Amino acid sequence: MPELLIATSNPGKLSEIQAILGDLPCQLLTPDAIGVQIEVDETGHSYAENAALKARAFCQASNRVTLADDSGLEVEALDGLPGLRSARFSPLPNASDADRRGYLLSLLKGKPRPWKARFRCTIALAYPDGRCQFAEGECTGEIIPEERGSHGFGYDPIFLLPELGCTMAELTDQQKNRLSHRAMALQAVRPLLEAWLGG
Repeated sequence: MPELLIATSNPGKLSEIQAILGDLPCQLLTPDAIGVQIEVDETGHSYAENAALKARAFCQASNRVTLADDSGLEVEALDGLPGLRSARFSPLPNASDADRRGYLLSLLKGKPRPWKARFRCTIALAYPDGRCQFAEGECTGEIIPEERGSHGFGYDPIFLLPELGCTMAELTDQQKNRLSHRAMALQAVRPLLEAWLGG
């Protein structure tokens, strides 16, 4: 069976990817499962550049087709921050997700609401022959000052989907895997994977 390496150690991301792509006729592998341990500096100037850096590095290390993503939260009132720095957006060393949410809310204090925001995700597929393909997804909403919900990770508890009246962390896994920015990008990457598997 063909093997697809998922270049992440984030359990939340991994479960989302497995839920959406798990029905494809290939084996989804993690770096841990095949003993690949590398650190990739995300020095790109876009989500696509960072995703490609990760995908290519893990593809070269494993000689397997590799999927990597880079995603971020962009808040209108903060001129698009945290953006590319979403996973590292805190003055504290070794900050937790809760620390990052708290820091974001501290920057929004006093700014008029609604705090419009969007999650963006770009997926890169790297092949051993050097090719790289991309797919994107986006989810719009707003930031709210109080945390709601216990699902998800990252900024999910403060990201409200106004049309549903709930935060990303209040969605069921099934709902999130239809609506999230990563879900959109994964649906967009499916035809590329199907073409590879069918080729």
